Amino acid sequence: MRKHKEPAASTSDASRDDAPARTVARHIAQRTHIARNIARELETGQSVGQRAADAVARFGGSWTFVGLFAATMLVWVGLNAVLAATRGSSFDPYPYILLNLFLSMLAAIQAPIILMSQNRQSEKDRVQAEHDYEVNLKAELEIMLLHDKVDQLREAQWQQLLALQTEQLALLTRLVAATGSAPR
Repeated sequence: MRKHKEPAASTSDASRDDAPARTVARHIAQRTHIARNIARELETGQSVGQRAADAVARFGGSWTFVGLFAATMLVWVGLNAVLAATRGSSFDPYPYILLNLFLSMLAAIQAPIILMSQNRQSEKDRVQAEHDYEVNLKAELEIMLLHDKVDQLREAQWQQLLALQTEQLALLTRLVAATGSAPR
């Protein structure tokens, strides 16, 4: 029978600086589950600014925003064209410098807010990946433990079969000796 080190022990020995492996080893030793809802944990600790940044990024990256943005620009240009045609002047004549100023201000405000939201999403993804690693590592170690248990059961069955066969051979030998003849 093969002898293996306990997976939980070998994990903690081999990687003393690996905190996820130590966490997994502890969960295996205590026979507790490791899976949890990371998204809910990350959502509970958000500040108002973080929630606002996520909302701005969500809206700024939507088709609704693109549609409203295009409609606003078309209305702006159309209104200026109508005013220029009817009155001879408009509030923002071509090349639409006021519109350009508003668009630049929108981009200047929106870009850092979207970057903040992306940074938070990157942090969420990193935490989720670490959690996935822990869950996968625990599953792998549990499978190794199950393999070891199956190997132990198989080895015990072989020992029982050998003992049974030895007993049957002894009975057969006694039977042959008692009848005084060899089997045909």
